Amino acid sequence: MDKQEAERRLGELPGWALRADTKALERSFNFKNFREAFGFMTQCALAAEKLNHHPEWFNVYKRVDVVLTTHDTGGLTDLDFRLAKAMNRAAGIADA
Repeated sequence: MDKQEAERRLGELPGWALRADTKALERSFNFKNFREAFGFMTQCALAAEKLNHHPEWFNVYKRVDVVLTTHDTGGLTDLDFRLAKAMNRAAGIADA
């Protein structure tokens, strides 16, 4: 996916940013506590399995940092944007 298309689609994803190299999306989610963060990760894991597309993520207590990229293509694909939308929904964030 080229930079222009990625930037256009990014407008539909509140809170997400395009990495400087334009090969990944990234976002941090913050929750009230660890239980909510872990519940979010569980919901996202189910969505990722359905898409057969898995995030790079890191969790510390109530924060979950996420990076989405498609390693097979070396950049962004539709799967990254679909999983980002699913993650926003899991966090209770409406689409733009």
